[in-house]
Amino acid sequence: METIVQNIQAVPINHYILFSSIIFSIGVIGVLIRRNVIIIMMSVELMLNAVNLLLAAFSVYHGDASGQVFVFFIMALAAAEVAVGLAIIVMVYRNTRSIDINTLNKLKW
Repeated sequence: METIVQNIQAVPINHYILFSSIIFSIGVIGVLIRRNVIIIMMSVELMLNAVNLLLAAFSVYHGDASGQVFVFFIMALAAAEVAVGLAIIVMVYRNTRSIDINTLNKLKW
């Protein structure tokens, strides 16, 4: 365990922040640009993982395990989100034969 902490602390925190920002930006761009629901869900997962990476890095640097506990809860929440989201997507696909986000406009009425 000590070697893992030492390996994580060997990389400066700025690199974690930069890498996490890049991953989060890719996720935001994916949500805003793409029309496929599955790719949008994957982009949301990218954003959640970027936050998880940053929480874990700060947790190790400060020697406090609370960030790692938050990471665990976020991962559990993401798994539940994927299960519910995929169930909704399957039902939408059965009814519309498409997973394009524009077909979901029919849900308004």
